[in-house]
Amino acid sequence: MKKLVFSLALLSLVFTSCTSSDDDVVTTPPTATGEITGDITATKTYTKGVYTIKGTVRVKSDVTLTFEAGSVITADVADGTDALLVEKGGKLNISGTAAEPVVFTEKSKTAGSWGGIIMFGDAPIVSGKAADGSAITTATSEDGTNIVYGGTNAAHNGGSLKYVRVEYAGKKILDGNSEMNGFSFYSVGSGTVLENLVAYKGADDGFEFYGGTVSAKNLISYGNTDDSFDWQDGWQGQANTNWYAYQTGAGNFGMEIEAKSVNNTFFPKVSNITLRRAAGTATEAGNPLEIDAIQFKKEGNGEYSNVVISGYTNTAVSGTTTVNAVAVRIQDAATNTNQVLTGKIKMLNVKISDTNTAQWGAGAAFTVSFLPANFTTSTTASGAVLTPGAWAIVDGVNLLSNL
Repeated sequence: MKKLVFSLALLSLVFTSCTSSDDDVVTTPPTATGEITGDITATKTYTKGVYTIKGTVRVKSDVTLTFEAGSVITADVADGTDALLVEKGGKLNISGTAAEPVVFTEKSKTAGSWGGIIMFGDAPIVSGKAADGSAITTATSEDGTNIVYGGTNAAHNGGSLKYVRVEYAGKKILDGNSEMNGFSFYSVGSGTVLENLVAYKGADDGFEFYGGTVSAKNLISYGNTDDSFDWQDGWQGQANTNWYAYQTGAGNFGMEIEAKSVNNTFFPKVSNITLRRAAGTATEAGNPLEIDAIQFKKEGNGEYSNVVISGYTNTAVSGTTTVNAVAVRIQDAATNTNQVLTGKIKMLNVKISDTNTAQWGAGAAFTVSFLPANFTTSTTASGAVLTPGAWAIVDGVNLLSNL
């Protein structure tokens, strides 16, 4: 009897030694299930669960769609064009965590099988010049939906995306005319929160910004077959930091930067950038020269600081073509004249890991020459710093292992 009393007392002691912090690390498996399809016309929350998405799901104006941490949403290429699209005035709130991200994936695990996340707002854009020289401030989306975007609301708020991973997106209906990315942001404004996002093995760009004023922090673009990061239409995000691109298998530019041939003062800013290209990575079919770490064209500009570049070497091979890669390529003379020579492109504290990669190059018969203060190198640049966790692990592969 004494032995029994002692055992009960010991059990009691063990039990009472638990703390609230122990409970914090326990995660429960998702239990909710269902299909997400059609228009979302009323505010709705999907609790932690496993869902399927069918067709292009549209979040309508004045509606908020929420997904809880740990949810998994799966598309199926057999459905046709699956995508999650937020219309102007709608909001998407995704509250994942490093341990429990919200994952959008595709059944076949094949790049280009669905359209990813697409968001529209009414922040400013500049999509070209009219015949009288004035700026054109609207455009039609290139995702096949033909939605007109552009506006005057710089503070547009499309919601909050935290710890979200999009896999196998970048569906192309017609190359160069109807394309989707991992994440597509059309006229999205500065009131929108974009943090800790992963675009994984898509068939187009990982992230593309079409004008707007939104900024993004802690981005991973991994294994996307076009550009890792891309923007146009005068995107002008100012508070961007910790961007990491890892190109493997196939991929074009680490960053492609343009402004629709409009000489401008948009000047986006991104700090703490790491661009890495794995050995043997080829360019996307049809683009044998898109091998550089960063390309500026059509009056693209901005300030980029604490940058680490590796793997973009001048012996890179695309198909049967050997190309000379550079860290920064200025594609056209107008960009050189109006952006480089006026100091509207700044590359600060850049570390180029490969000794045979030139700092910069020209796309045609002109000479690029940065002022010394506008292109500075550093042997101690550190690049992106990102929090490890399940949000950056796919099928057992740690996406940060090469960071």
